[in-house]
Amino acid sequence: MPLVAQSHYVGSAKCETCHPAVFARWKKTRMANVVRDPKEHPDAIVPDLAKPDPLVHFTAADIAFVYGSKWKQRYFKKEGSDYFPLPAQWDVQNQVWRPYFAKEGTDWWTAVYPPDNAKRPTGPLCDGCHSVNYDVTRKSVTEWNVGCERCHGPGSEHTARPNKSNIVNPARLAPVQANDVCIQCHSQGRPVKNPIEGRYYDWAVGFDVGKNLADYWTLEEHKLGETTFTHFADGTAHKNRMQGNDFVQSLMYNRGVRCSSCHDVHGTANDADLLKPANMICLECHGPGSPNGPHNASIHEHTHHENGSAGSDCVACHMPKIEQTIANVNVHSHTFQFIAPAKTDAYGIPNSCNGCHQDKTTAWAKAQLKSWGNFSVWRVAQ
Repeated sequence: MPLVAQSHYVGSAKCETCHPAVFARWKKTRMANVVRDPKEHPDAIVPDLAKPDPLVHFTAADIAFVYGSKWKQRYFKKEGSDYFPLPAQWDVQNQVWRPYFAKEGTDWWTAVYPPDNAKRPTGPLCDGCHSVNYDVTRKSVTEWNVGCERCHGPGSEHTARPNKSNIVNPARLAPVQANDVCIQCHSQGRPVKNPIEGRYYDWAVGFDVGKNLADYWTLEEHKLGETTFTHFADGTAHKNRMQGNDFVQSLMYNRGVRCSSCHDVHGTANDADLLKPANMICLECHGPGSPNGPHNASIHEHTHHENGSAGSDCVACHMPKIEQTIANVNVHSHTFQFIAPAKTDAYGIPNSCNGCHQDKTTAWAKAQLKSWGNFSVWRVAQ
């Protein structure tokens, strides 16, 4: 483990001098732009606030920060040293306003915060993952957004004397620790110790990369057979920001696959900062006849869909879009399991077939799977 104990945080700008190409790519990512101040970036506000809407009772002048730009955008005002959510959010995909308020009984923390956005500060509930080095006492950050040191640890020693021994490179960590760099924020859970200095936190307070995440953070528990705000009955996540909860259940995780095996958070031209288009990544390890599967002579034999069609995409079946980010907008699951129609009948979890074939029944989907012949009916059709 790199010796970073003596280091302190210095901000991402310090990294640009030695890493200009990587810095330039990262600077364009959503990681680097999740939190924006509209006074510094007038283009940050996606919708036209001049158009009246019954949900919107604030103006651009009220907005200190905006969060997000791809799926949804949320708005926050500053009161004292804290930020608080405004009551409407913009659904980017559907181009409509929607209410923004966490109802009682949804997230665990609704039981310990009043049912009033003006009494739910973002410091304990959001900002630890949208910044670098959030100080819970001072309510201050080294920088907003997911900067270099969020994943590489404090960098003062490294910027003074650059070498491998005084900075964390997740690529050189063991798989569990490397994945925890991402799981610290891409998961639903709660701190091991709560409250902290009188407030309840919804992020891993005190954790820096290189430490043991389990000492600071515990994943949300789930009881099999129960459908909750966070999980389907089989344990698959059904809300966004739970990629880590899914991934740790997967065979891929058990085999040592890393988040970085598929994603490059420094930025790529592909959706979700994938290293390559999704099918290309999957087929590098799962080509026809591979010992990793599928055990077929061709992709067509495996999928029973035309090559190049939506049904032939690996993620369509193994990472179906069933996890809600806002309204009817869902993101991909990360258990990598084919979800059989029988699971819909038994547990109510959306399956990989009827997500596309929405005009068909689960009975139709099960009959189709049984007719394919090259799959165990015990695994996929019952």
